[in-house]
Amino acid sequence: MTTERVEEKVRQTLHAVALDRVRAPGDLVEKVVRRRSRRRFSQAAGTAVAVAAISVGAVFGFADGGTARHERPVRPAASPATPPEGWKPWQSSSPDTGERGCVVDGAALYCSGSKYDAAKIDANTGKRLWGVEVNREGDGIDHPVAVRDGVVYAYRNHTAENLPNGDYFGGTDLMAVNAGTGKVLWTVEMPQDDRTDQAAMLIDGAVLANTPSVRTMSALDPLTGKEKWRHTWDKGIACQRAVLSGVPYLLCTPDVEKPDGTDVLRLDPATGSTTKVATLAGGQRLVGTSGDRMVLIAAGDGGRKDMQLTTVSSSGEHASHPCRIDGALAISDVVGDRLITVSRQGKASAHSLTTGKTLWTRPVGVEVPSQDTMPGLATPVASAEQGIVYFFSPTGDLSGLDLHTGKQVWRTHVDTGKPRPGFGGPPQLLLYEDVLVARNGSKMVSLLPQIGD
Repeated sequence: MTTERVEEKVRQTLHAVALDRVRAPGDLVEKVVRRRSRRRFSQAAGTAVAVAAISVGAVFGFADGGTARHERPVRPAASPATPPEGWKPWQSSSPDTGERGCVVDGAALYCSGSKYDAAKIDANTGKRLWGVEVNREGDGIDHPVAVRDGVVYAYRNHTAENLPNGDYFGGTDLMAVNAGTGKVLWTVEMPQDDRTDQAAMLIDGAVLANTPSVRTMSALDPLTGKEKWRHTWDKGIACQRAVLSGVPYLLCTPDVEKPDGTDVLRLDPATGSTTKVATLAGGQRLVGTSGDRMVLIAAGDGGRKDMQLTTVSSSGEHASHPCRIDGALAISDVVGDRLITVSRQGKASAHSLTTGKTLWTRPVGVEVPSQDTMPGLATPVASAEQGIVYFFSPTGDLSGLDLHTGKQVWRTHVDTGKPRPGFGGPPQLLLYEDVLVARNGSKMVSLLPQIGD
């Protein structure tokens, strides 16, 4: 398949996504198939993987690709927020450092930007400690994958070379970086330019990466990058990925418009041996994890507003419940035992993962961008200790709602400016203990919410 046909398939798929009248923002289609340096999805076989990840994000607004963990119980907002030792409020507008996004690990932020594929920032002060410069250009919406045992895992361009016609050669590497020094430890070439959260994730004793082919996941040694084992699925099958307590799972369906079933496979993290733990009816979309459960959603039988919410445990036990979602979605996330959604009309709702019922619906408290506007809302984050879910708008509005009642308990506004022109993602909200870090483009603001003020 030619590059042009690959791009057209991506366009058609994104335009076709219409669960509950939710479509990808108007210009997302073109942003997916173009990068500033004319990077391309280099292999047609990789389209199914990239489109699956993009479609989930466009429809449901999930940014963690099913790998996020929300395992601690929540309690009502009561105690005041406490700053970490050594922290003071700070602002950073260092260009080219973090506009691709960040992850938090301990007292550090690990970010990617147009100048650095990986940069370490002191979460207490906002000062950059080291940076791994990009190989050619660093435009995109990818951020470091994760940090574990003193190693940062992130993406970078495989080469800075051009094709004979002048187009950028393309290609992506997964790299490991020493978190203390910023030294690159190893790189492994990926088969396509998929840098979503589904392309690489941590499992027990390894990094599970979509390499060396688009239908293969390989367990890489975290210190050397050498392959321990690999699992390949058949042509015509698309597999989503999740991790529960360090164990990888695949949710595989026929790569057709209306699949008749979804197989849930557990992979042994040490050997890669595969066990089918469940088969679910129809095509299911992974939208997150909650403790020992994967959270899936699919269109229900009662019309576009009625969805089917399914949870699947590590043993394969599963339960499905109808879940009514009113209005087009702006963003969503799995928080503890709830699915949190925000509609384009500015209403936040909490849905029980146990029953599918809507527990509360309240004004979200921030300006929600229109459906055709980029960027959109940041993915919400929750403080389990305080029992608060926080929301952040690209206009700089911040709001905190009580997880149990939906009542607004805090709000403020910060000046994070406007993202610089180019290929960038939505704003981001990070939680460092009780401290919030709001990022829009490369500008970041760190503040401590004063609940009750």
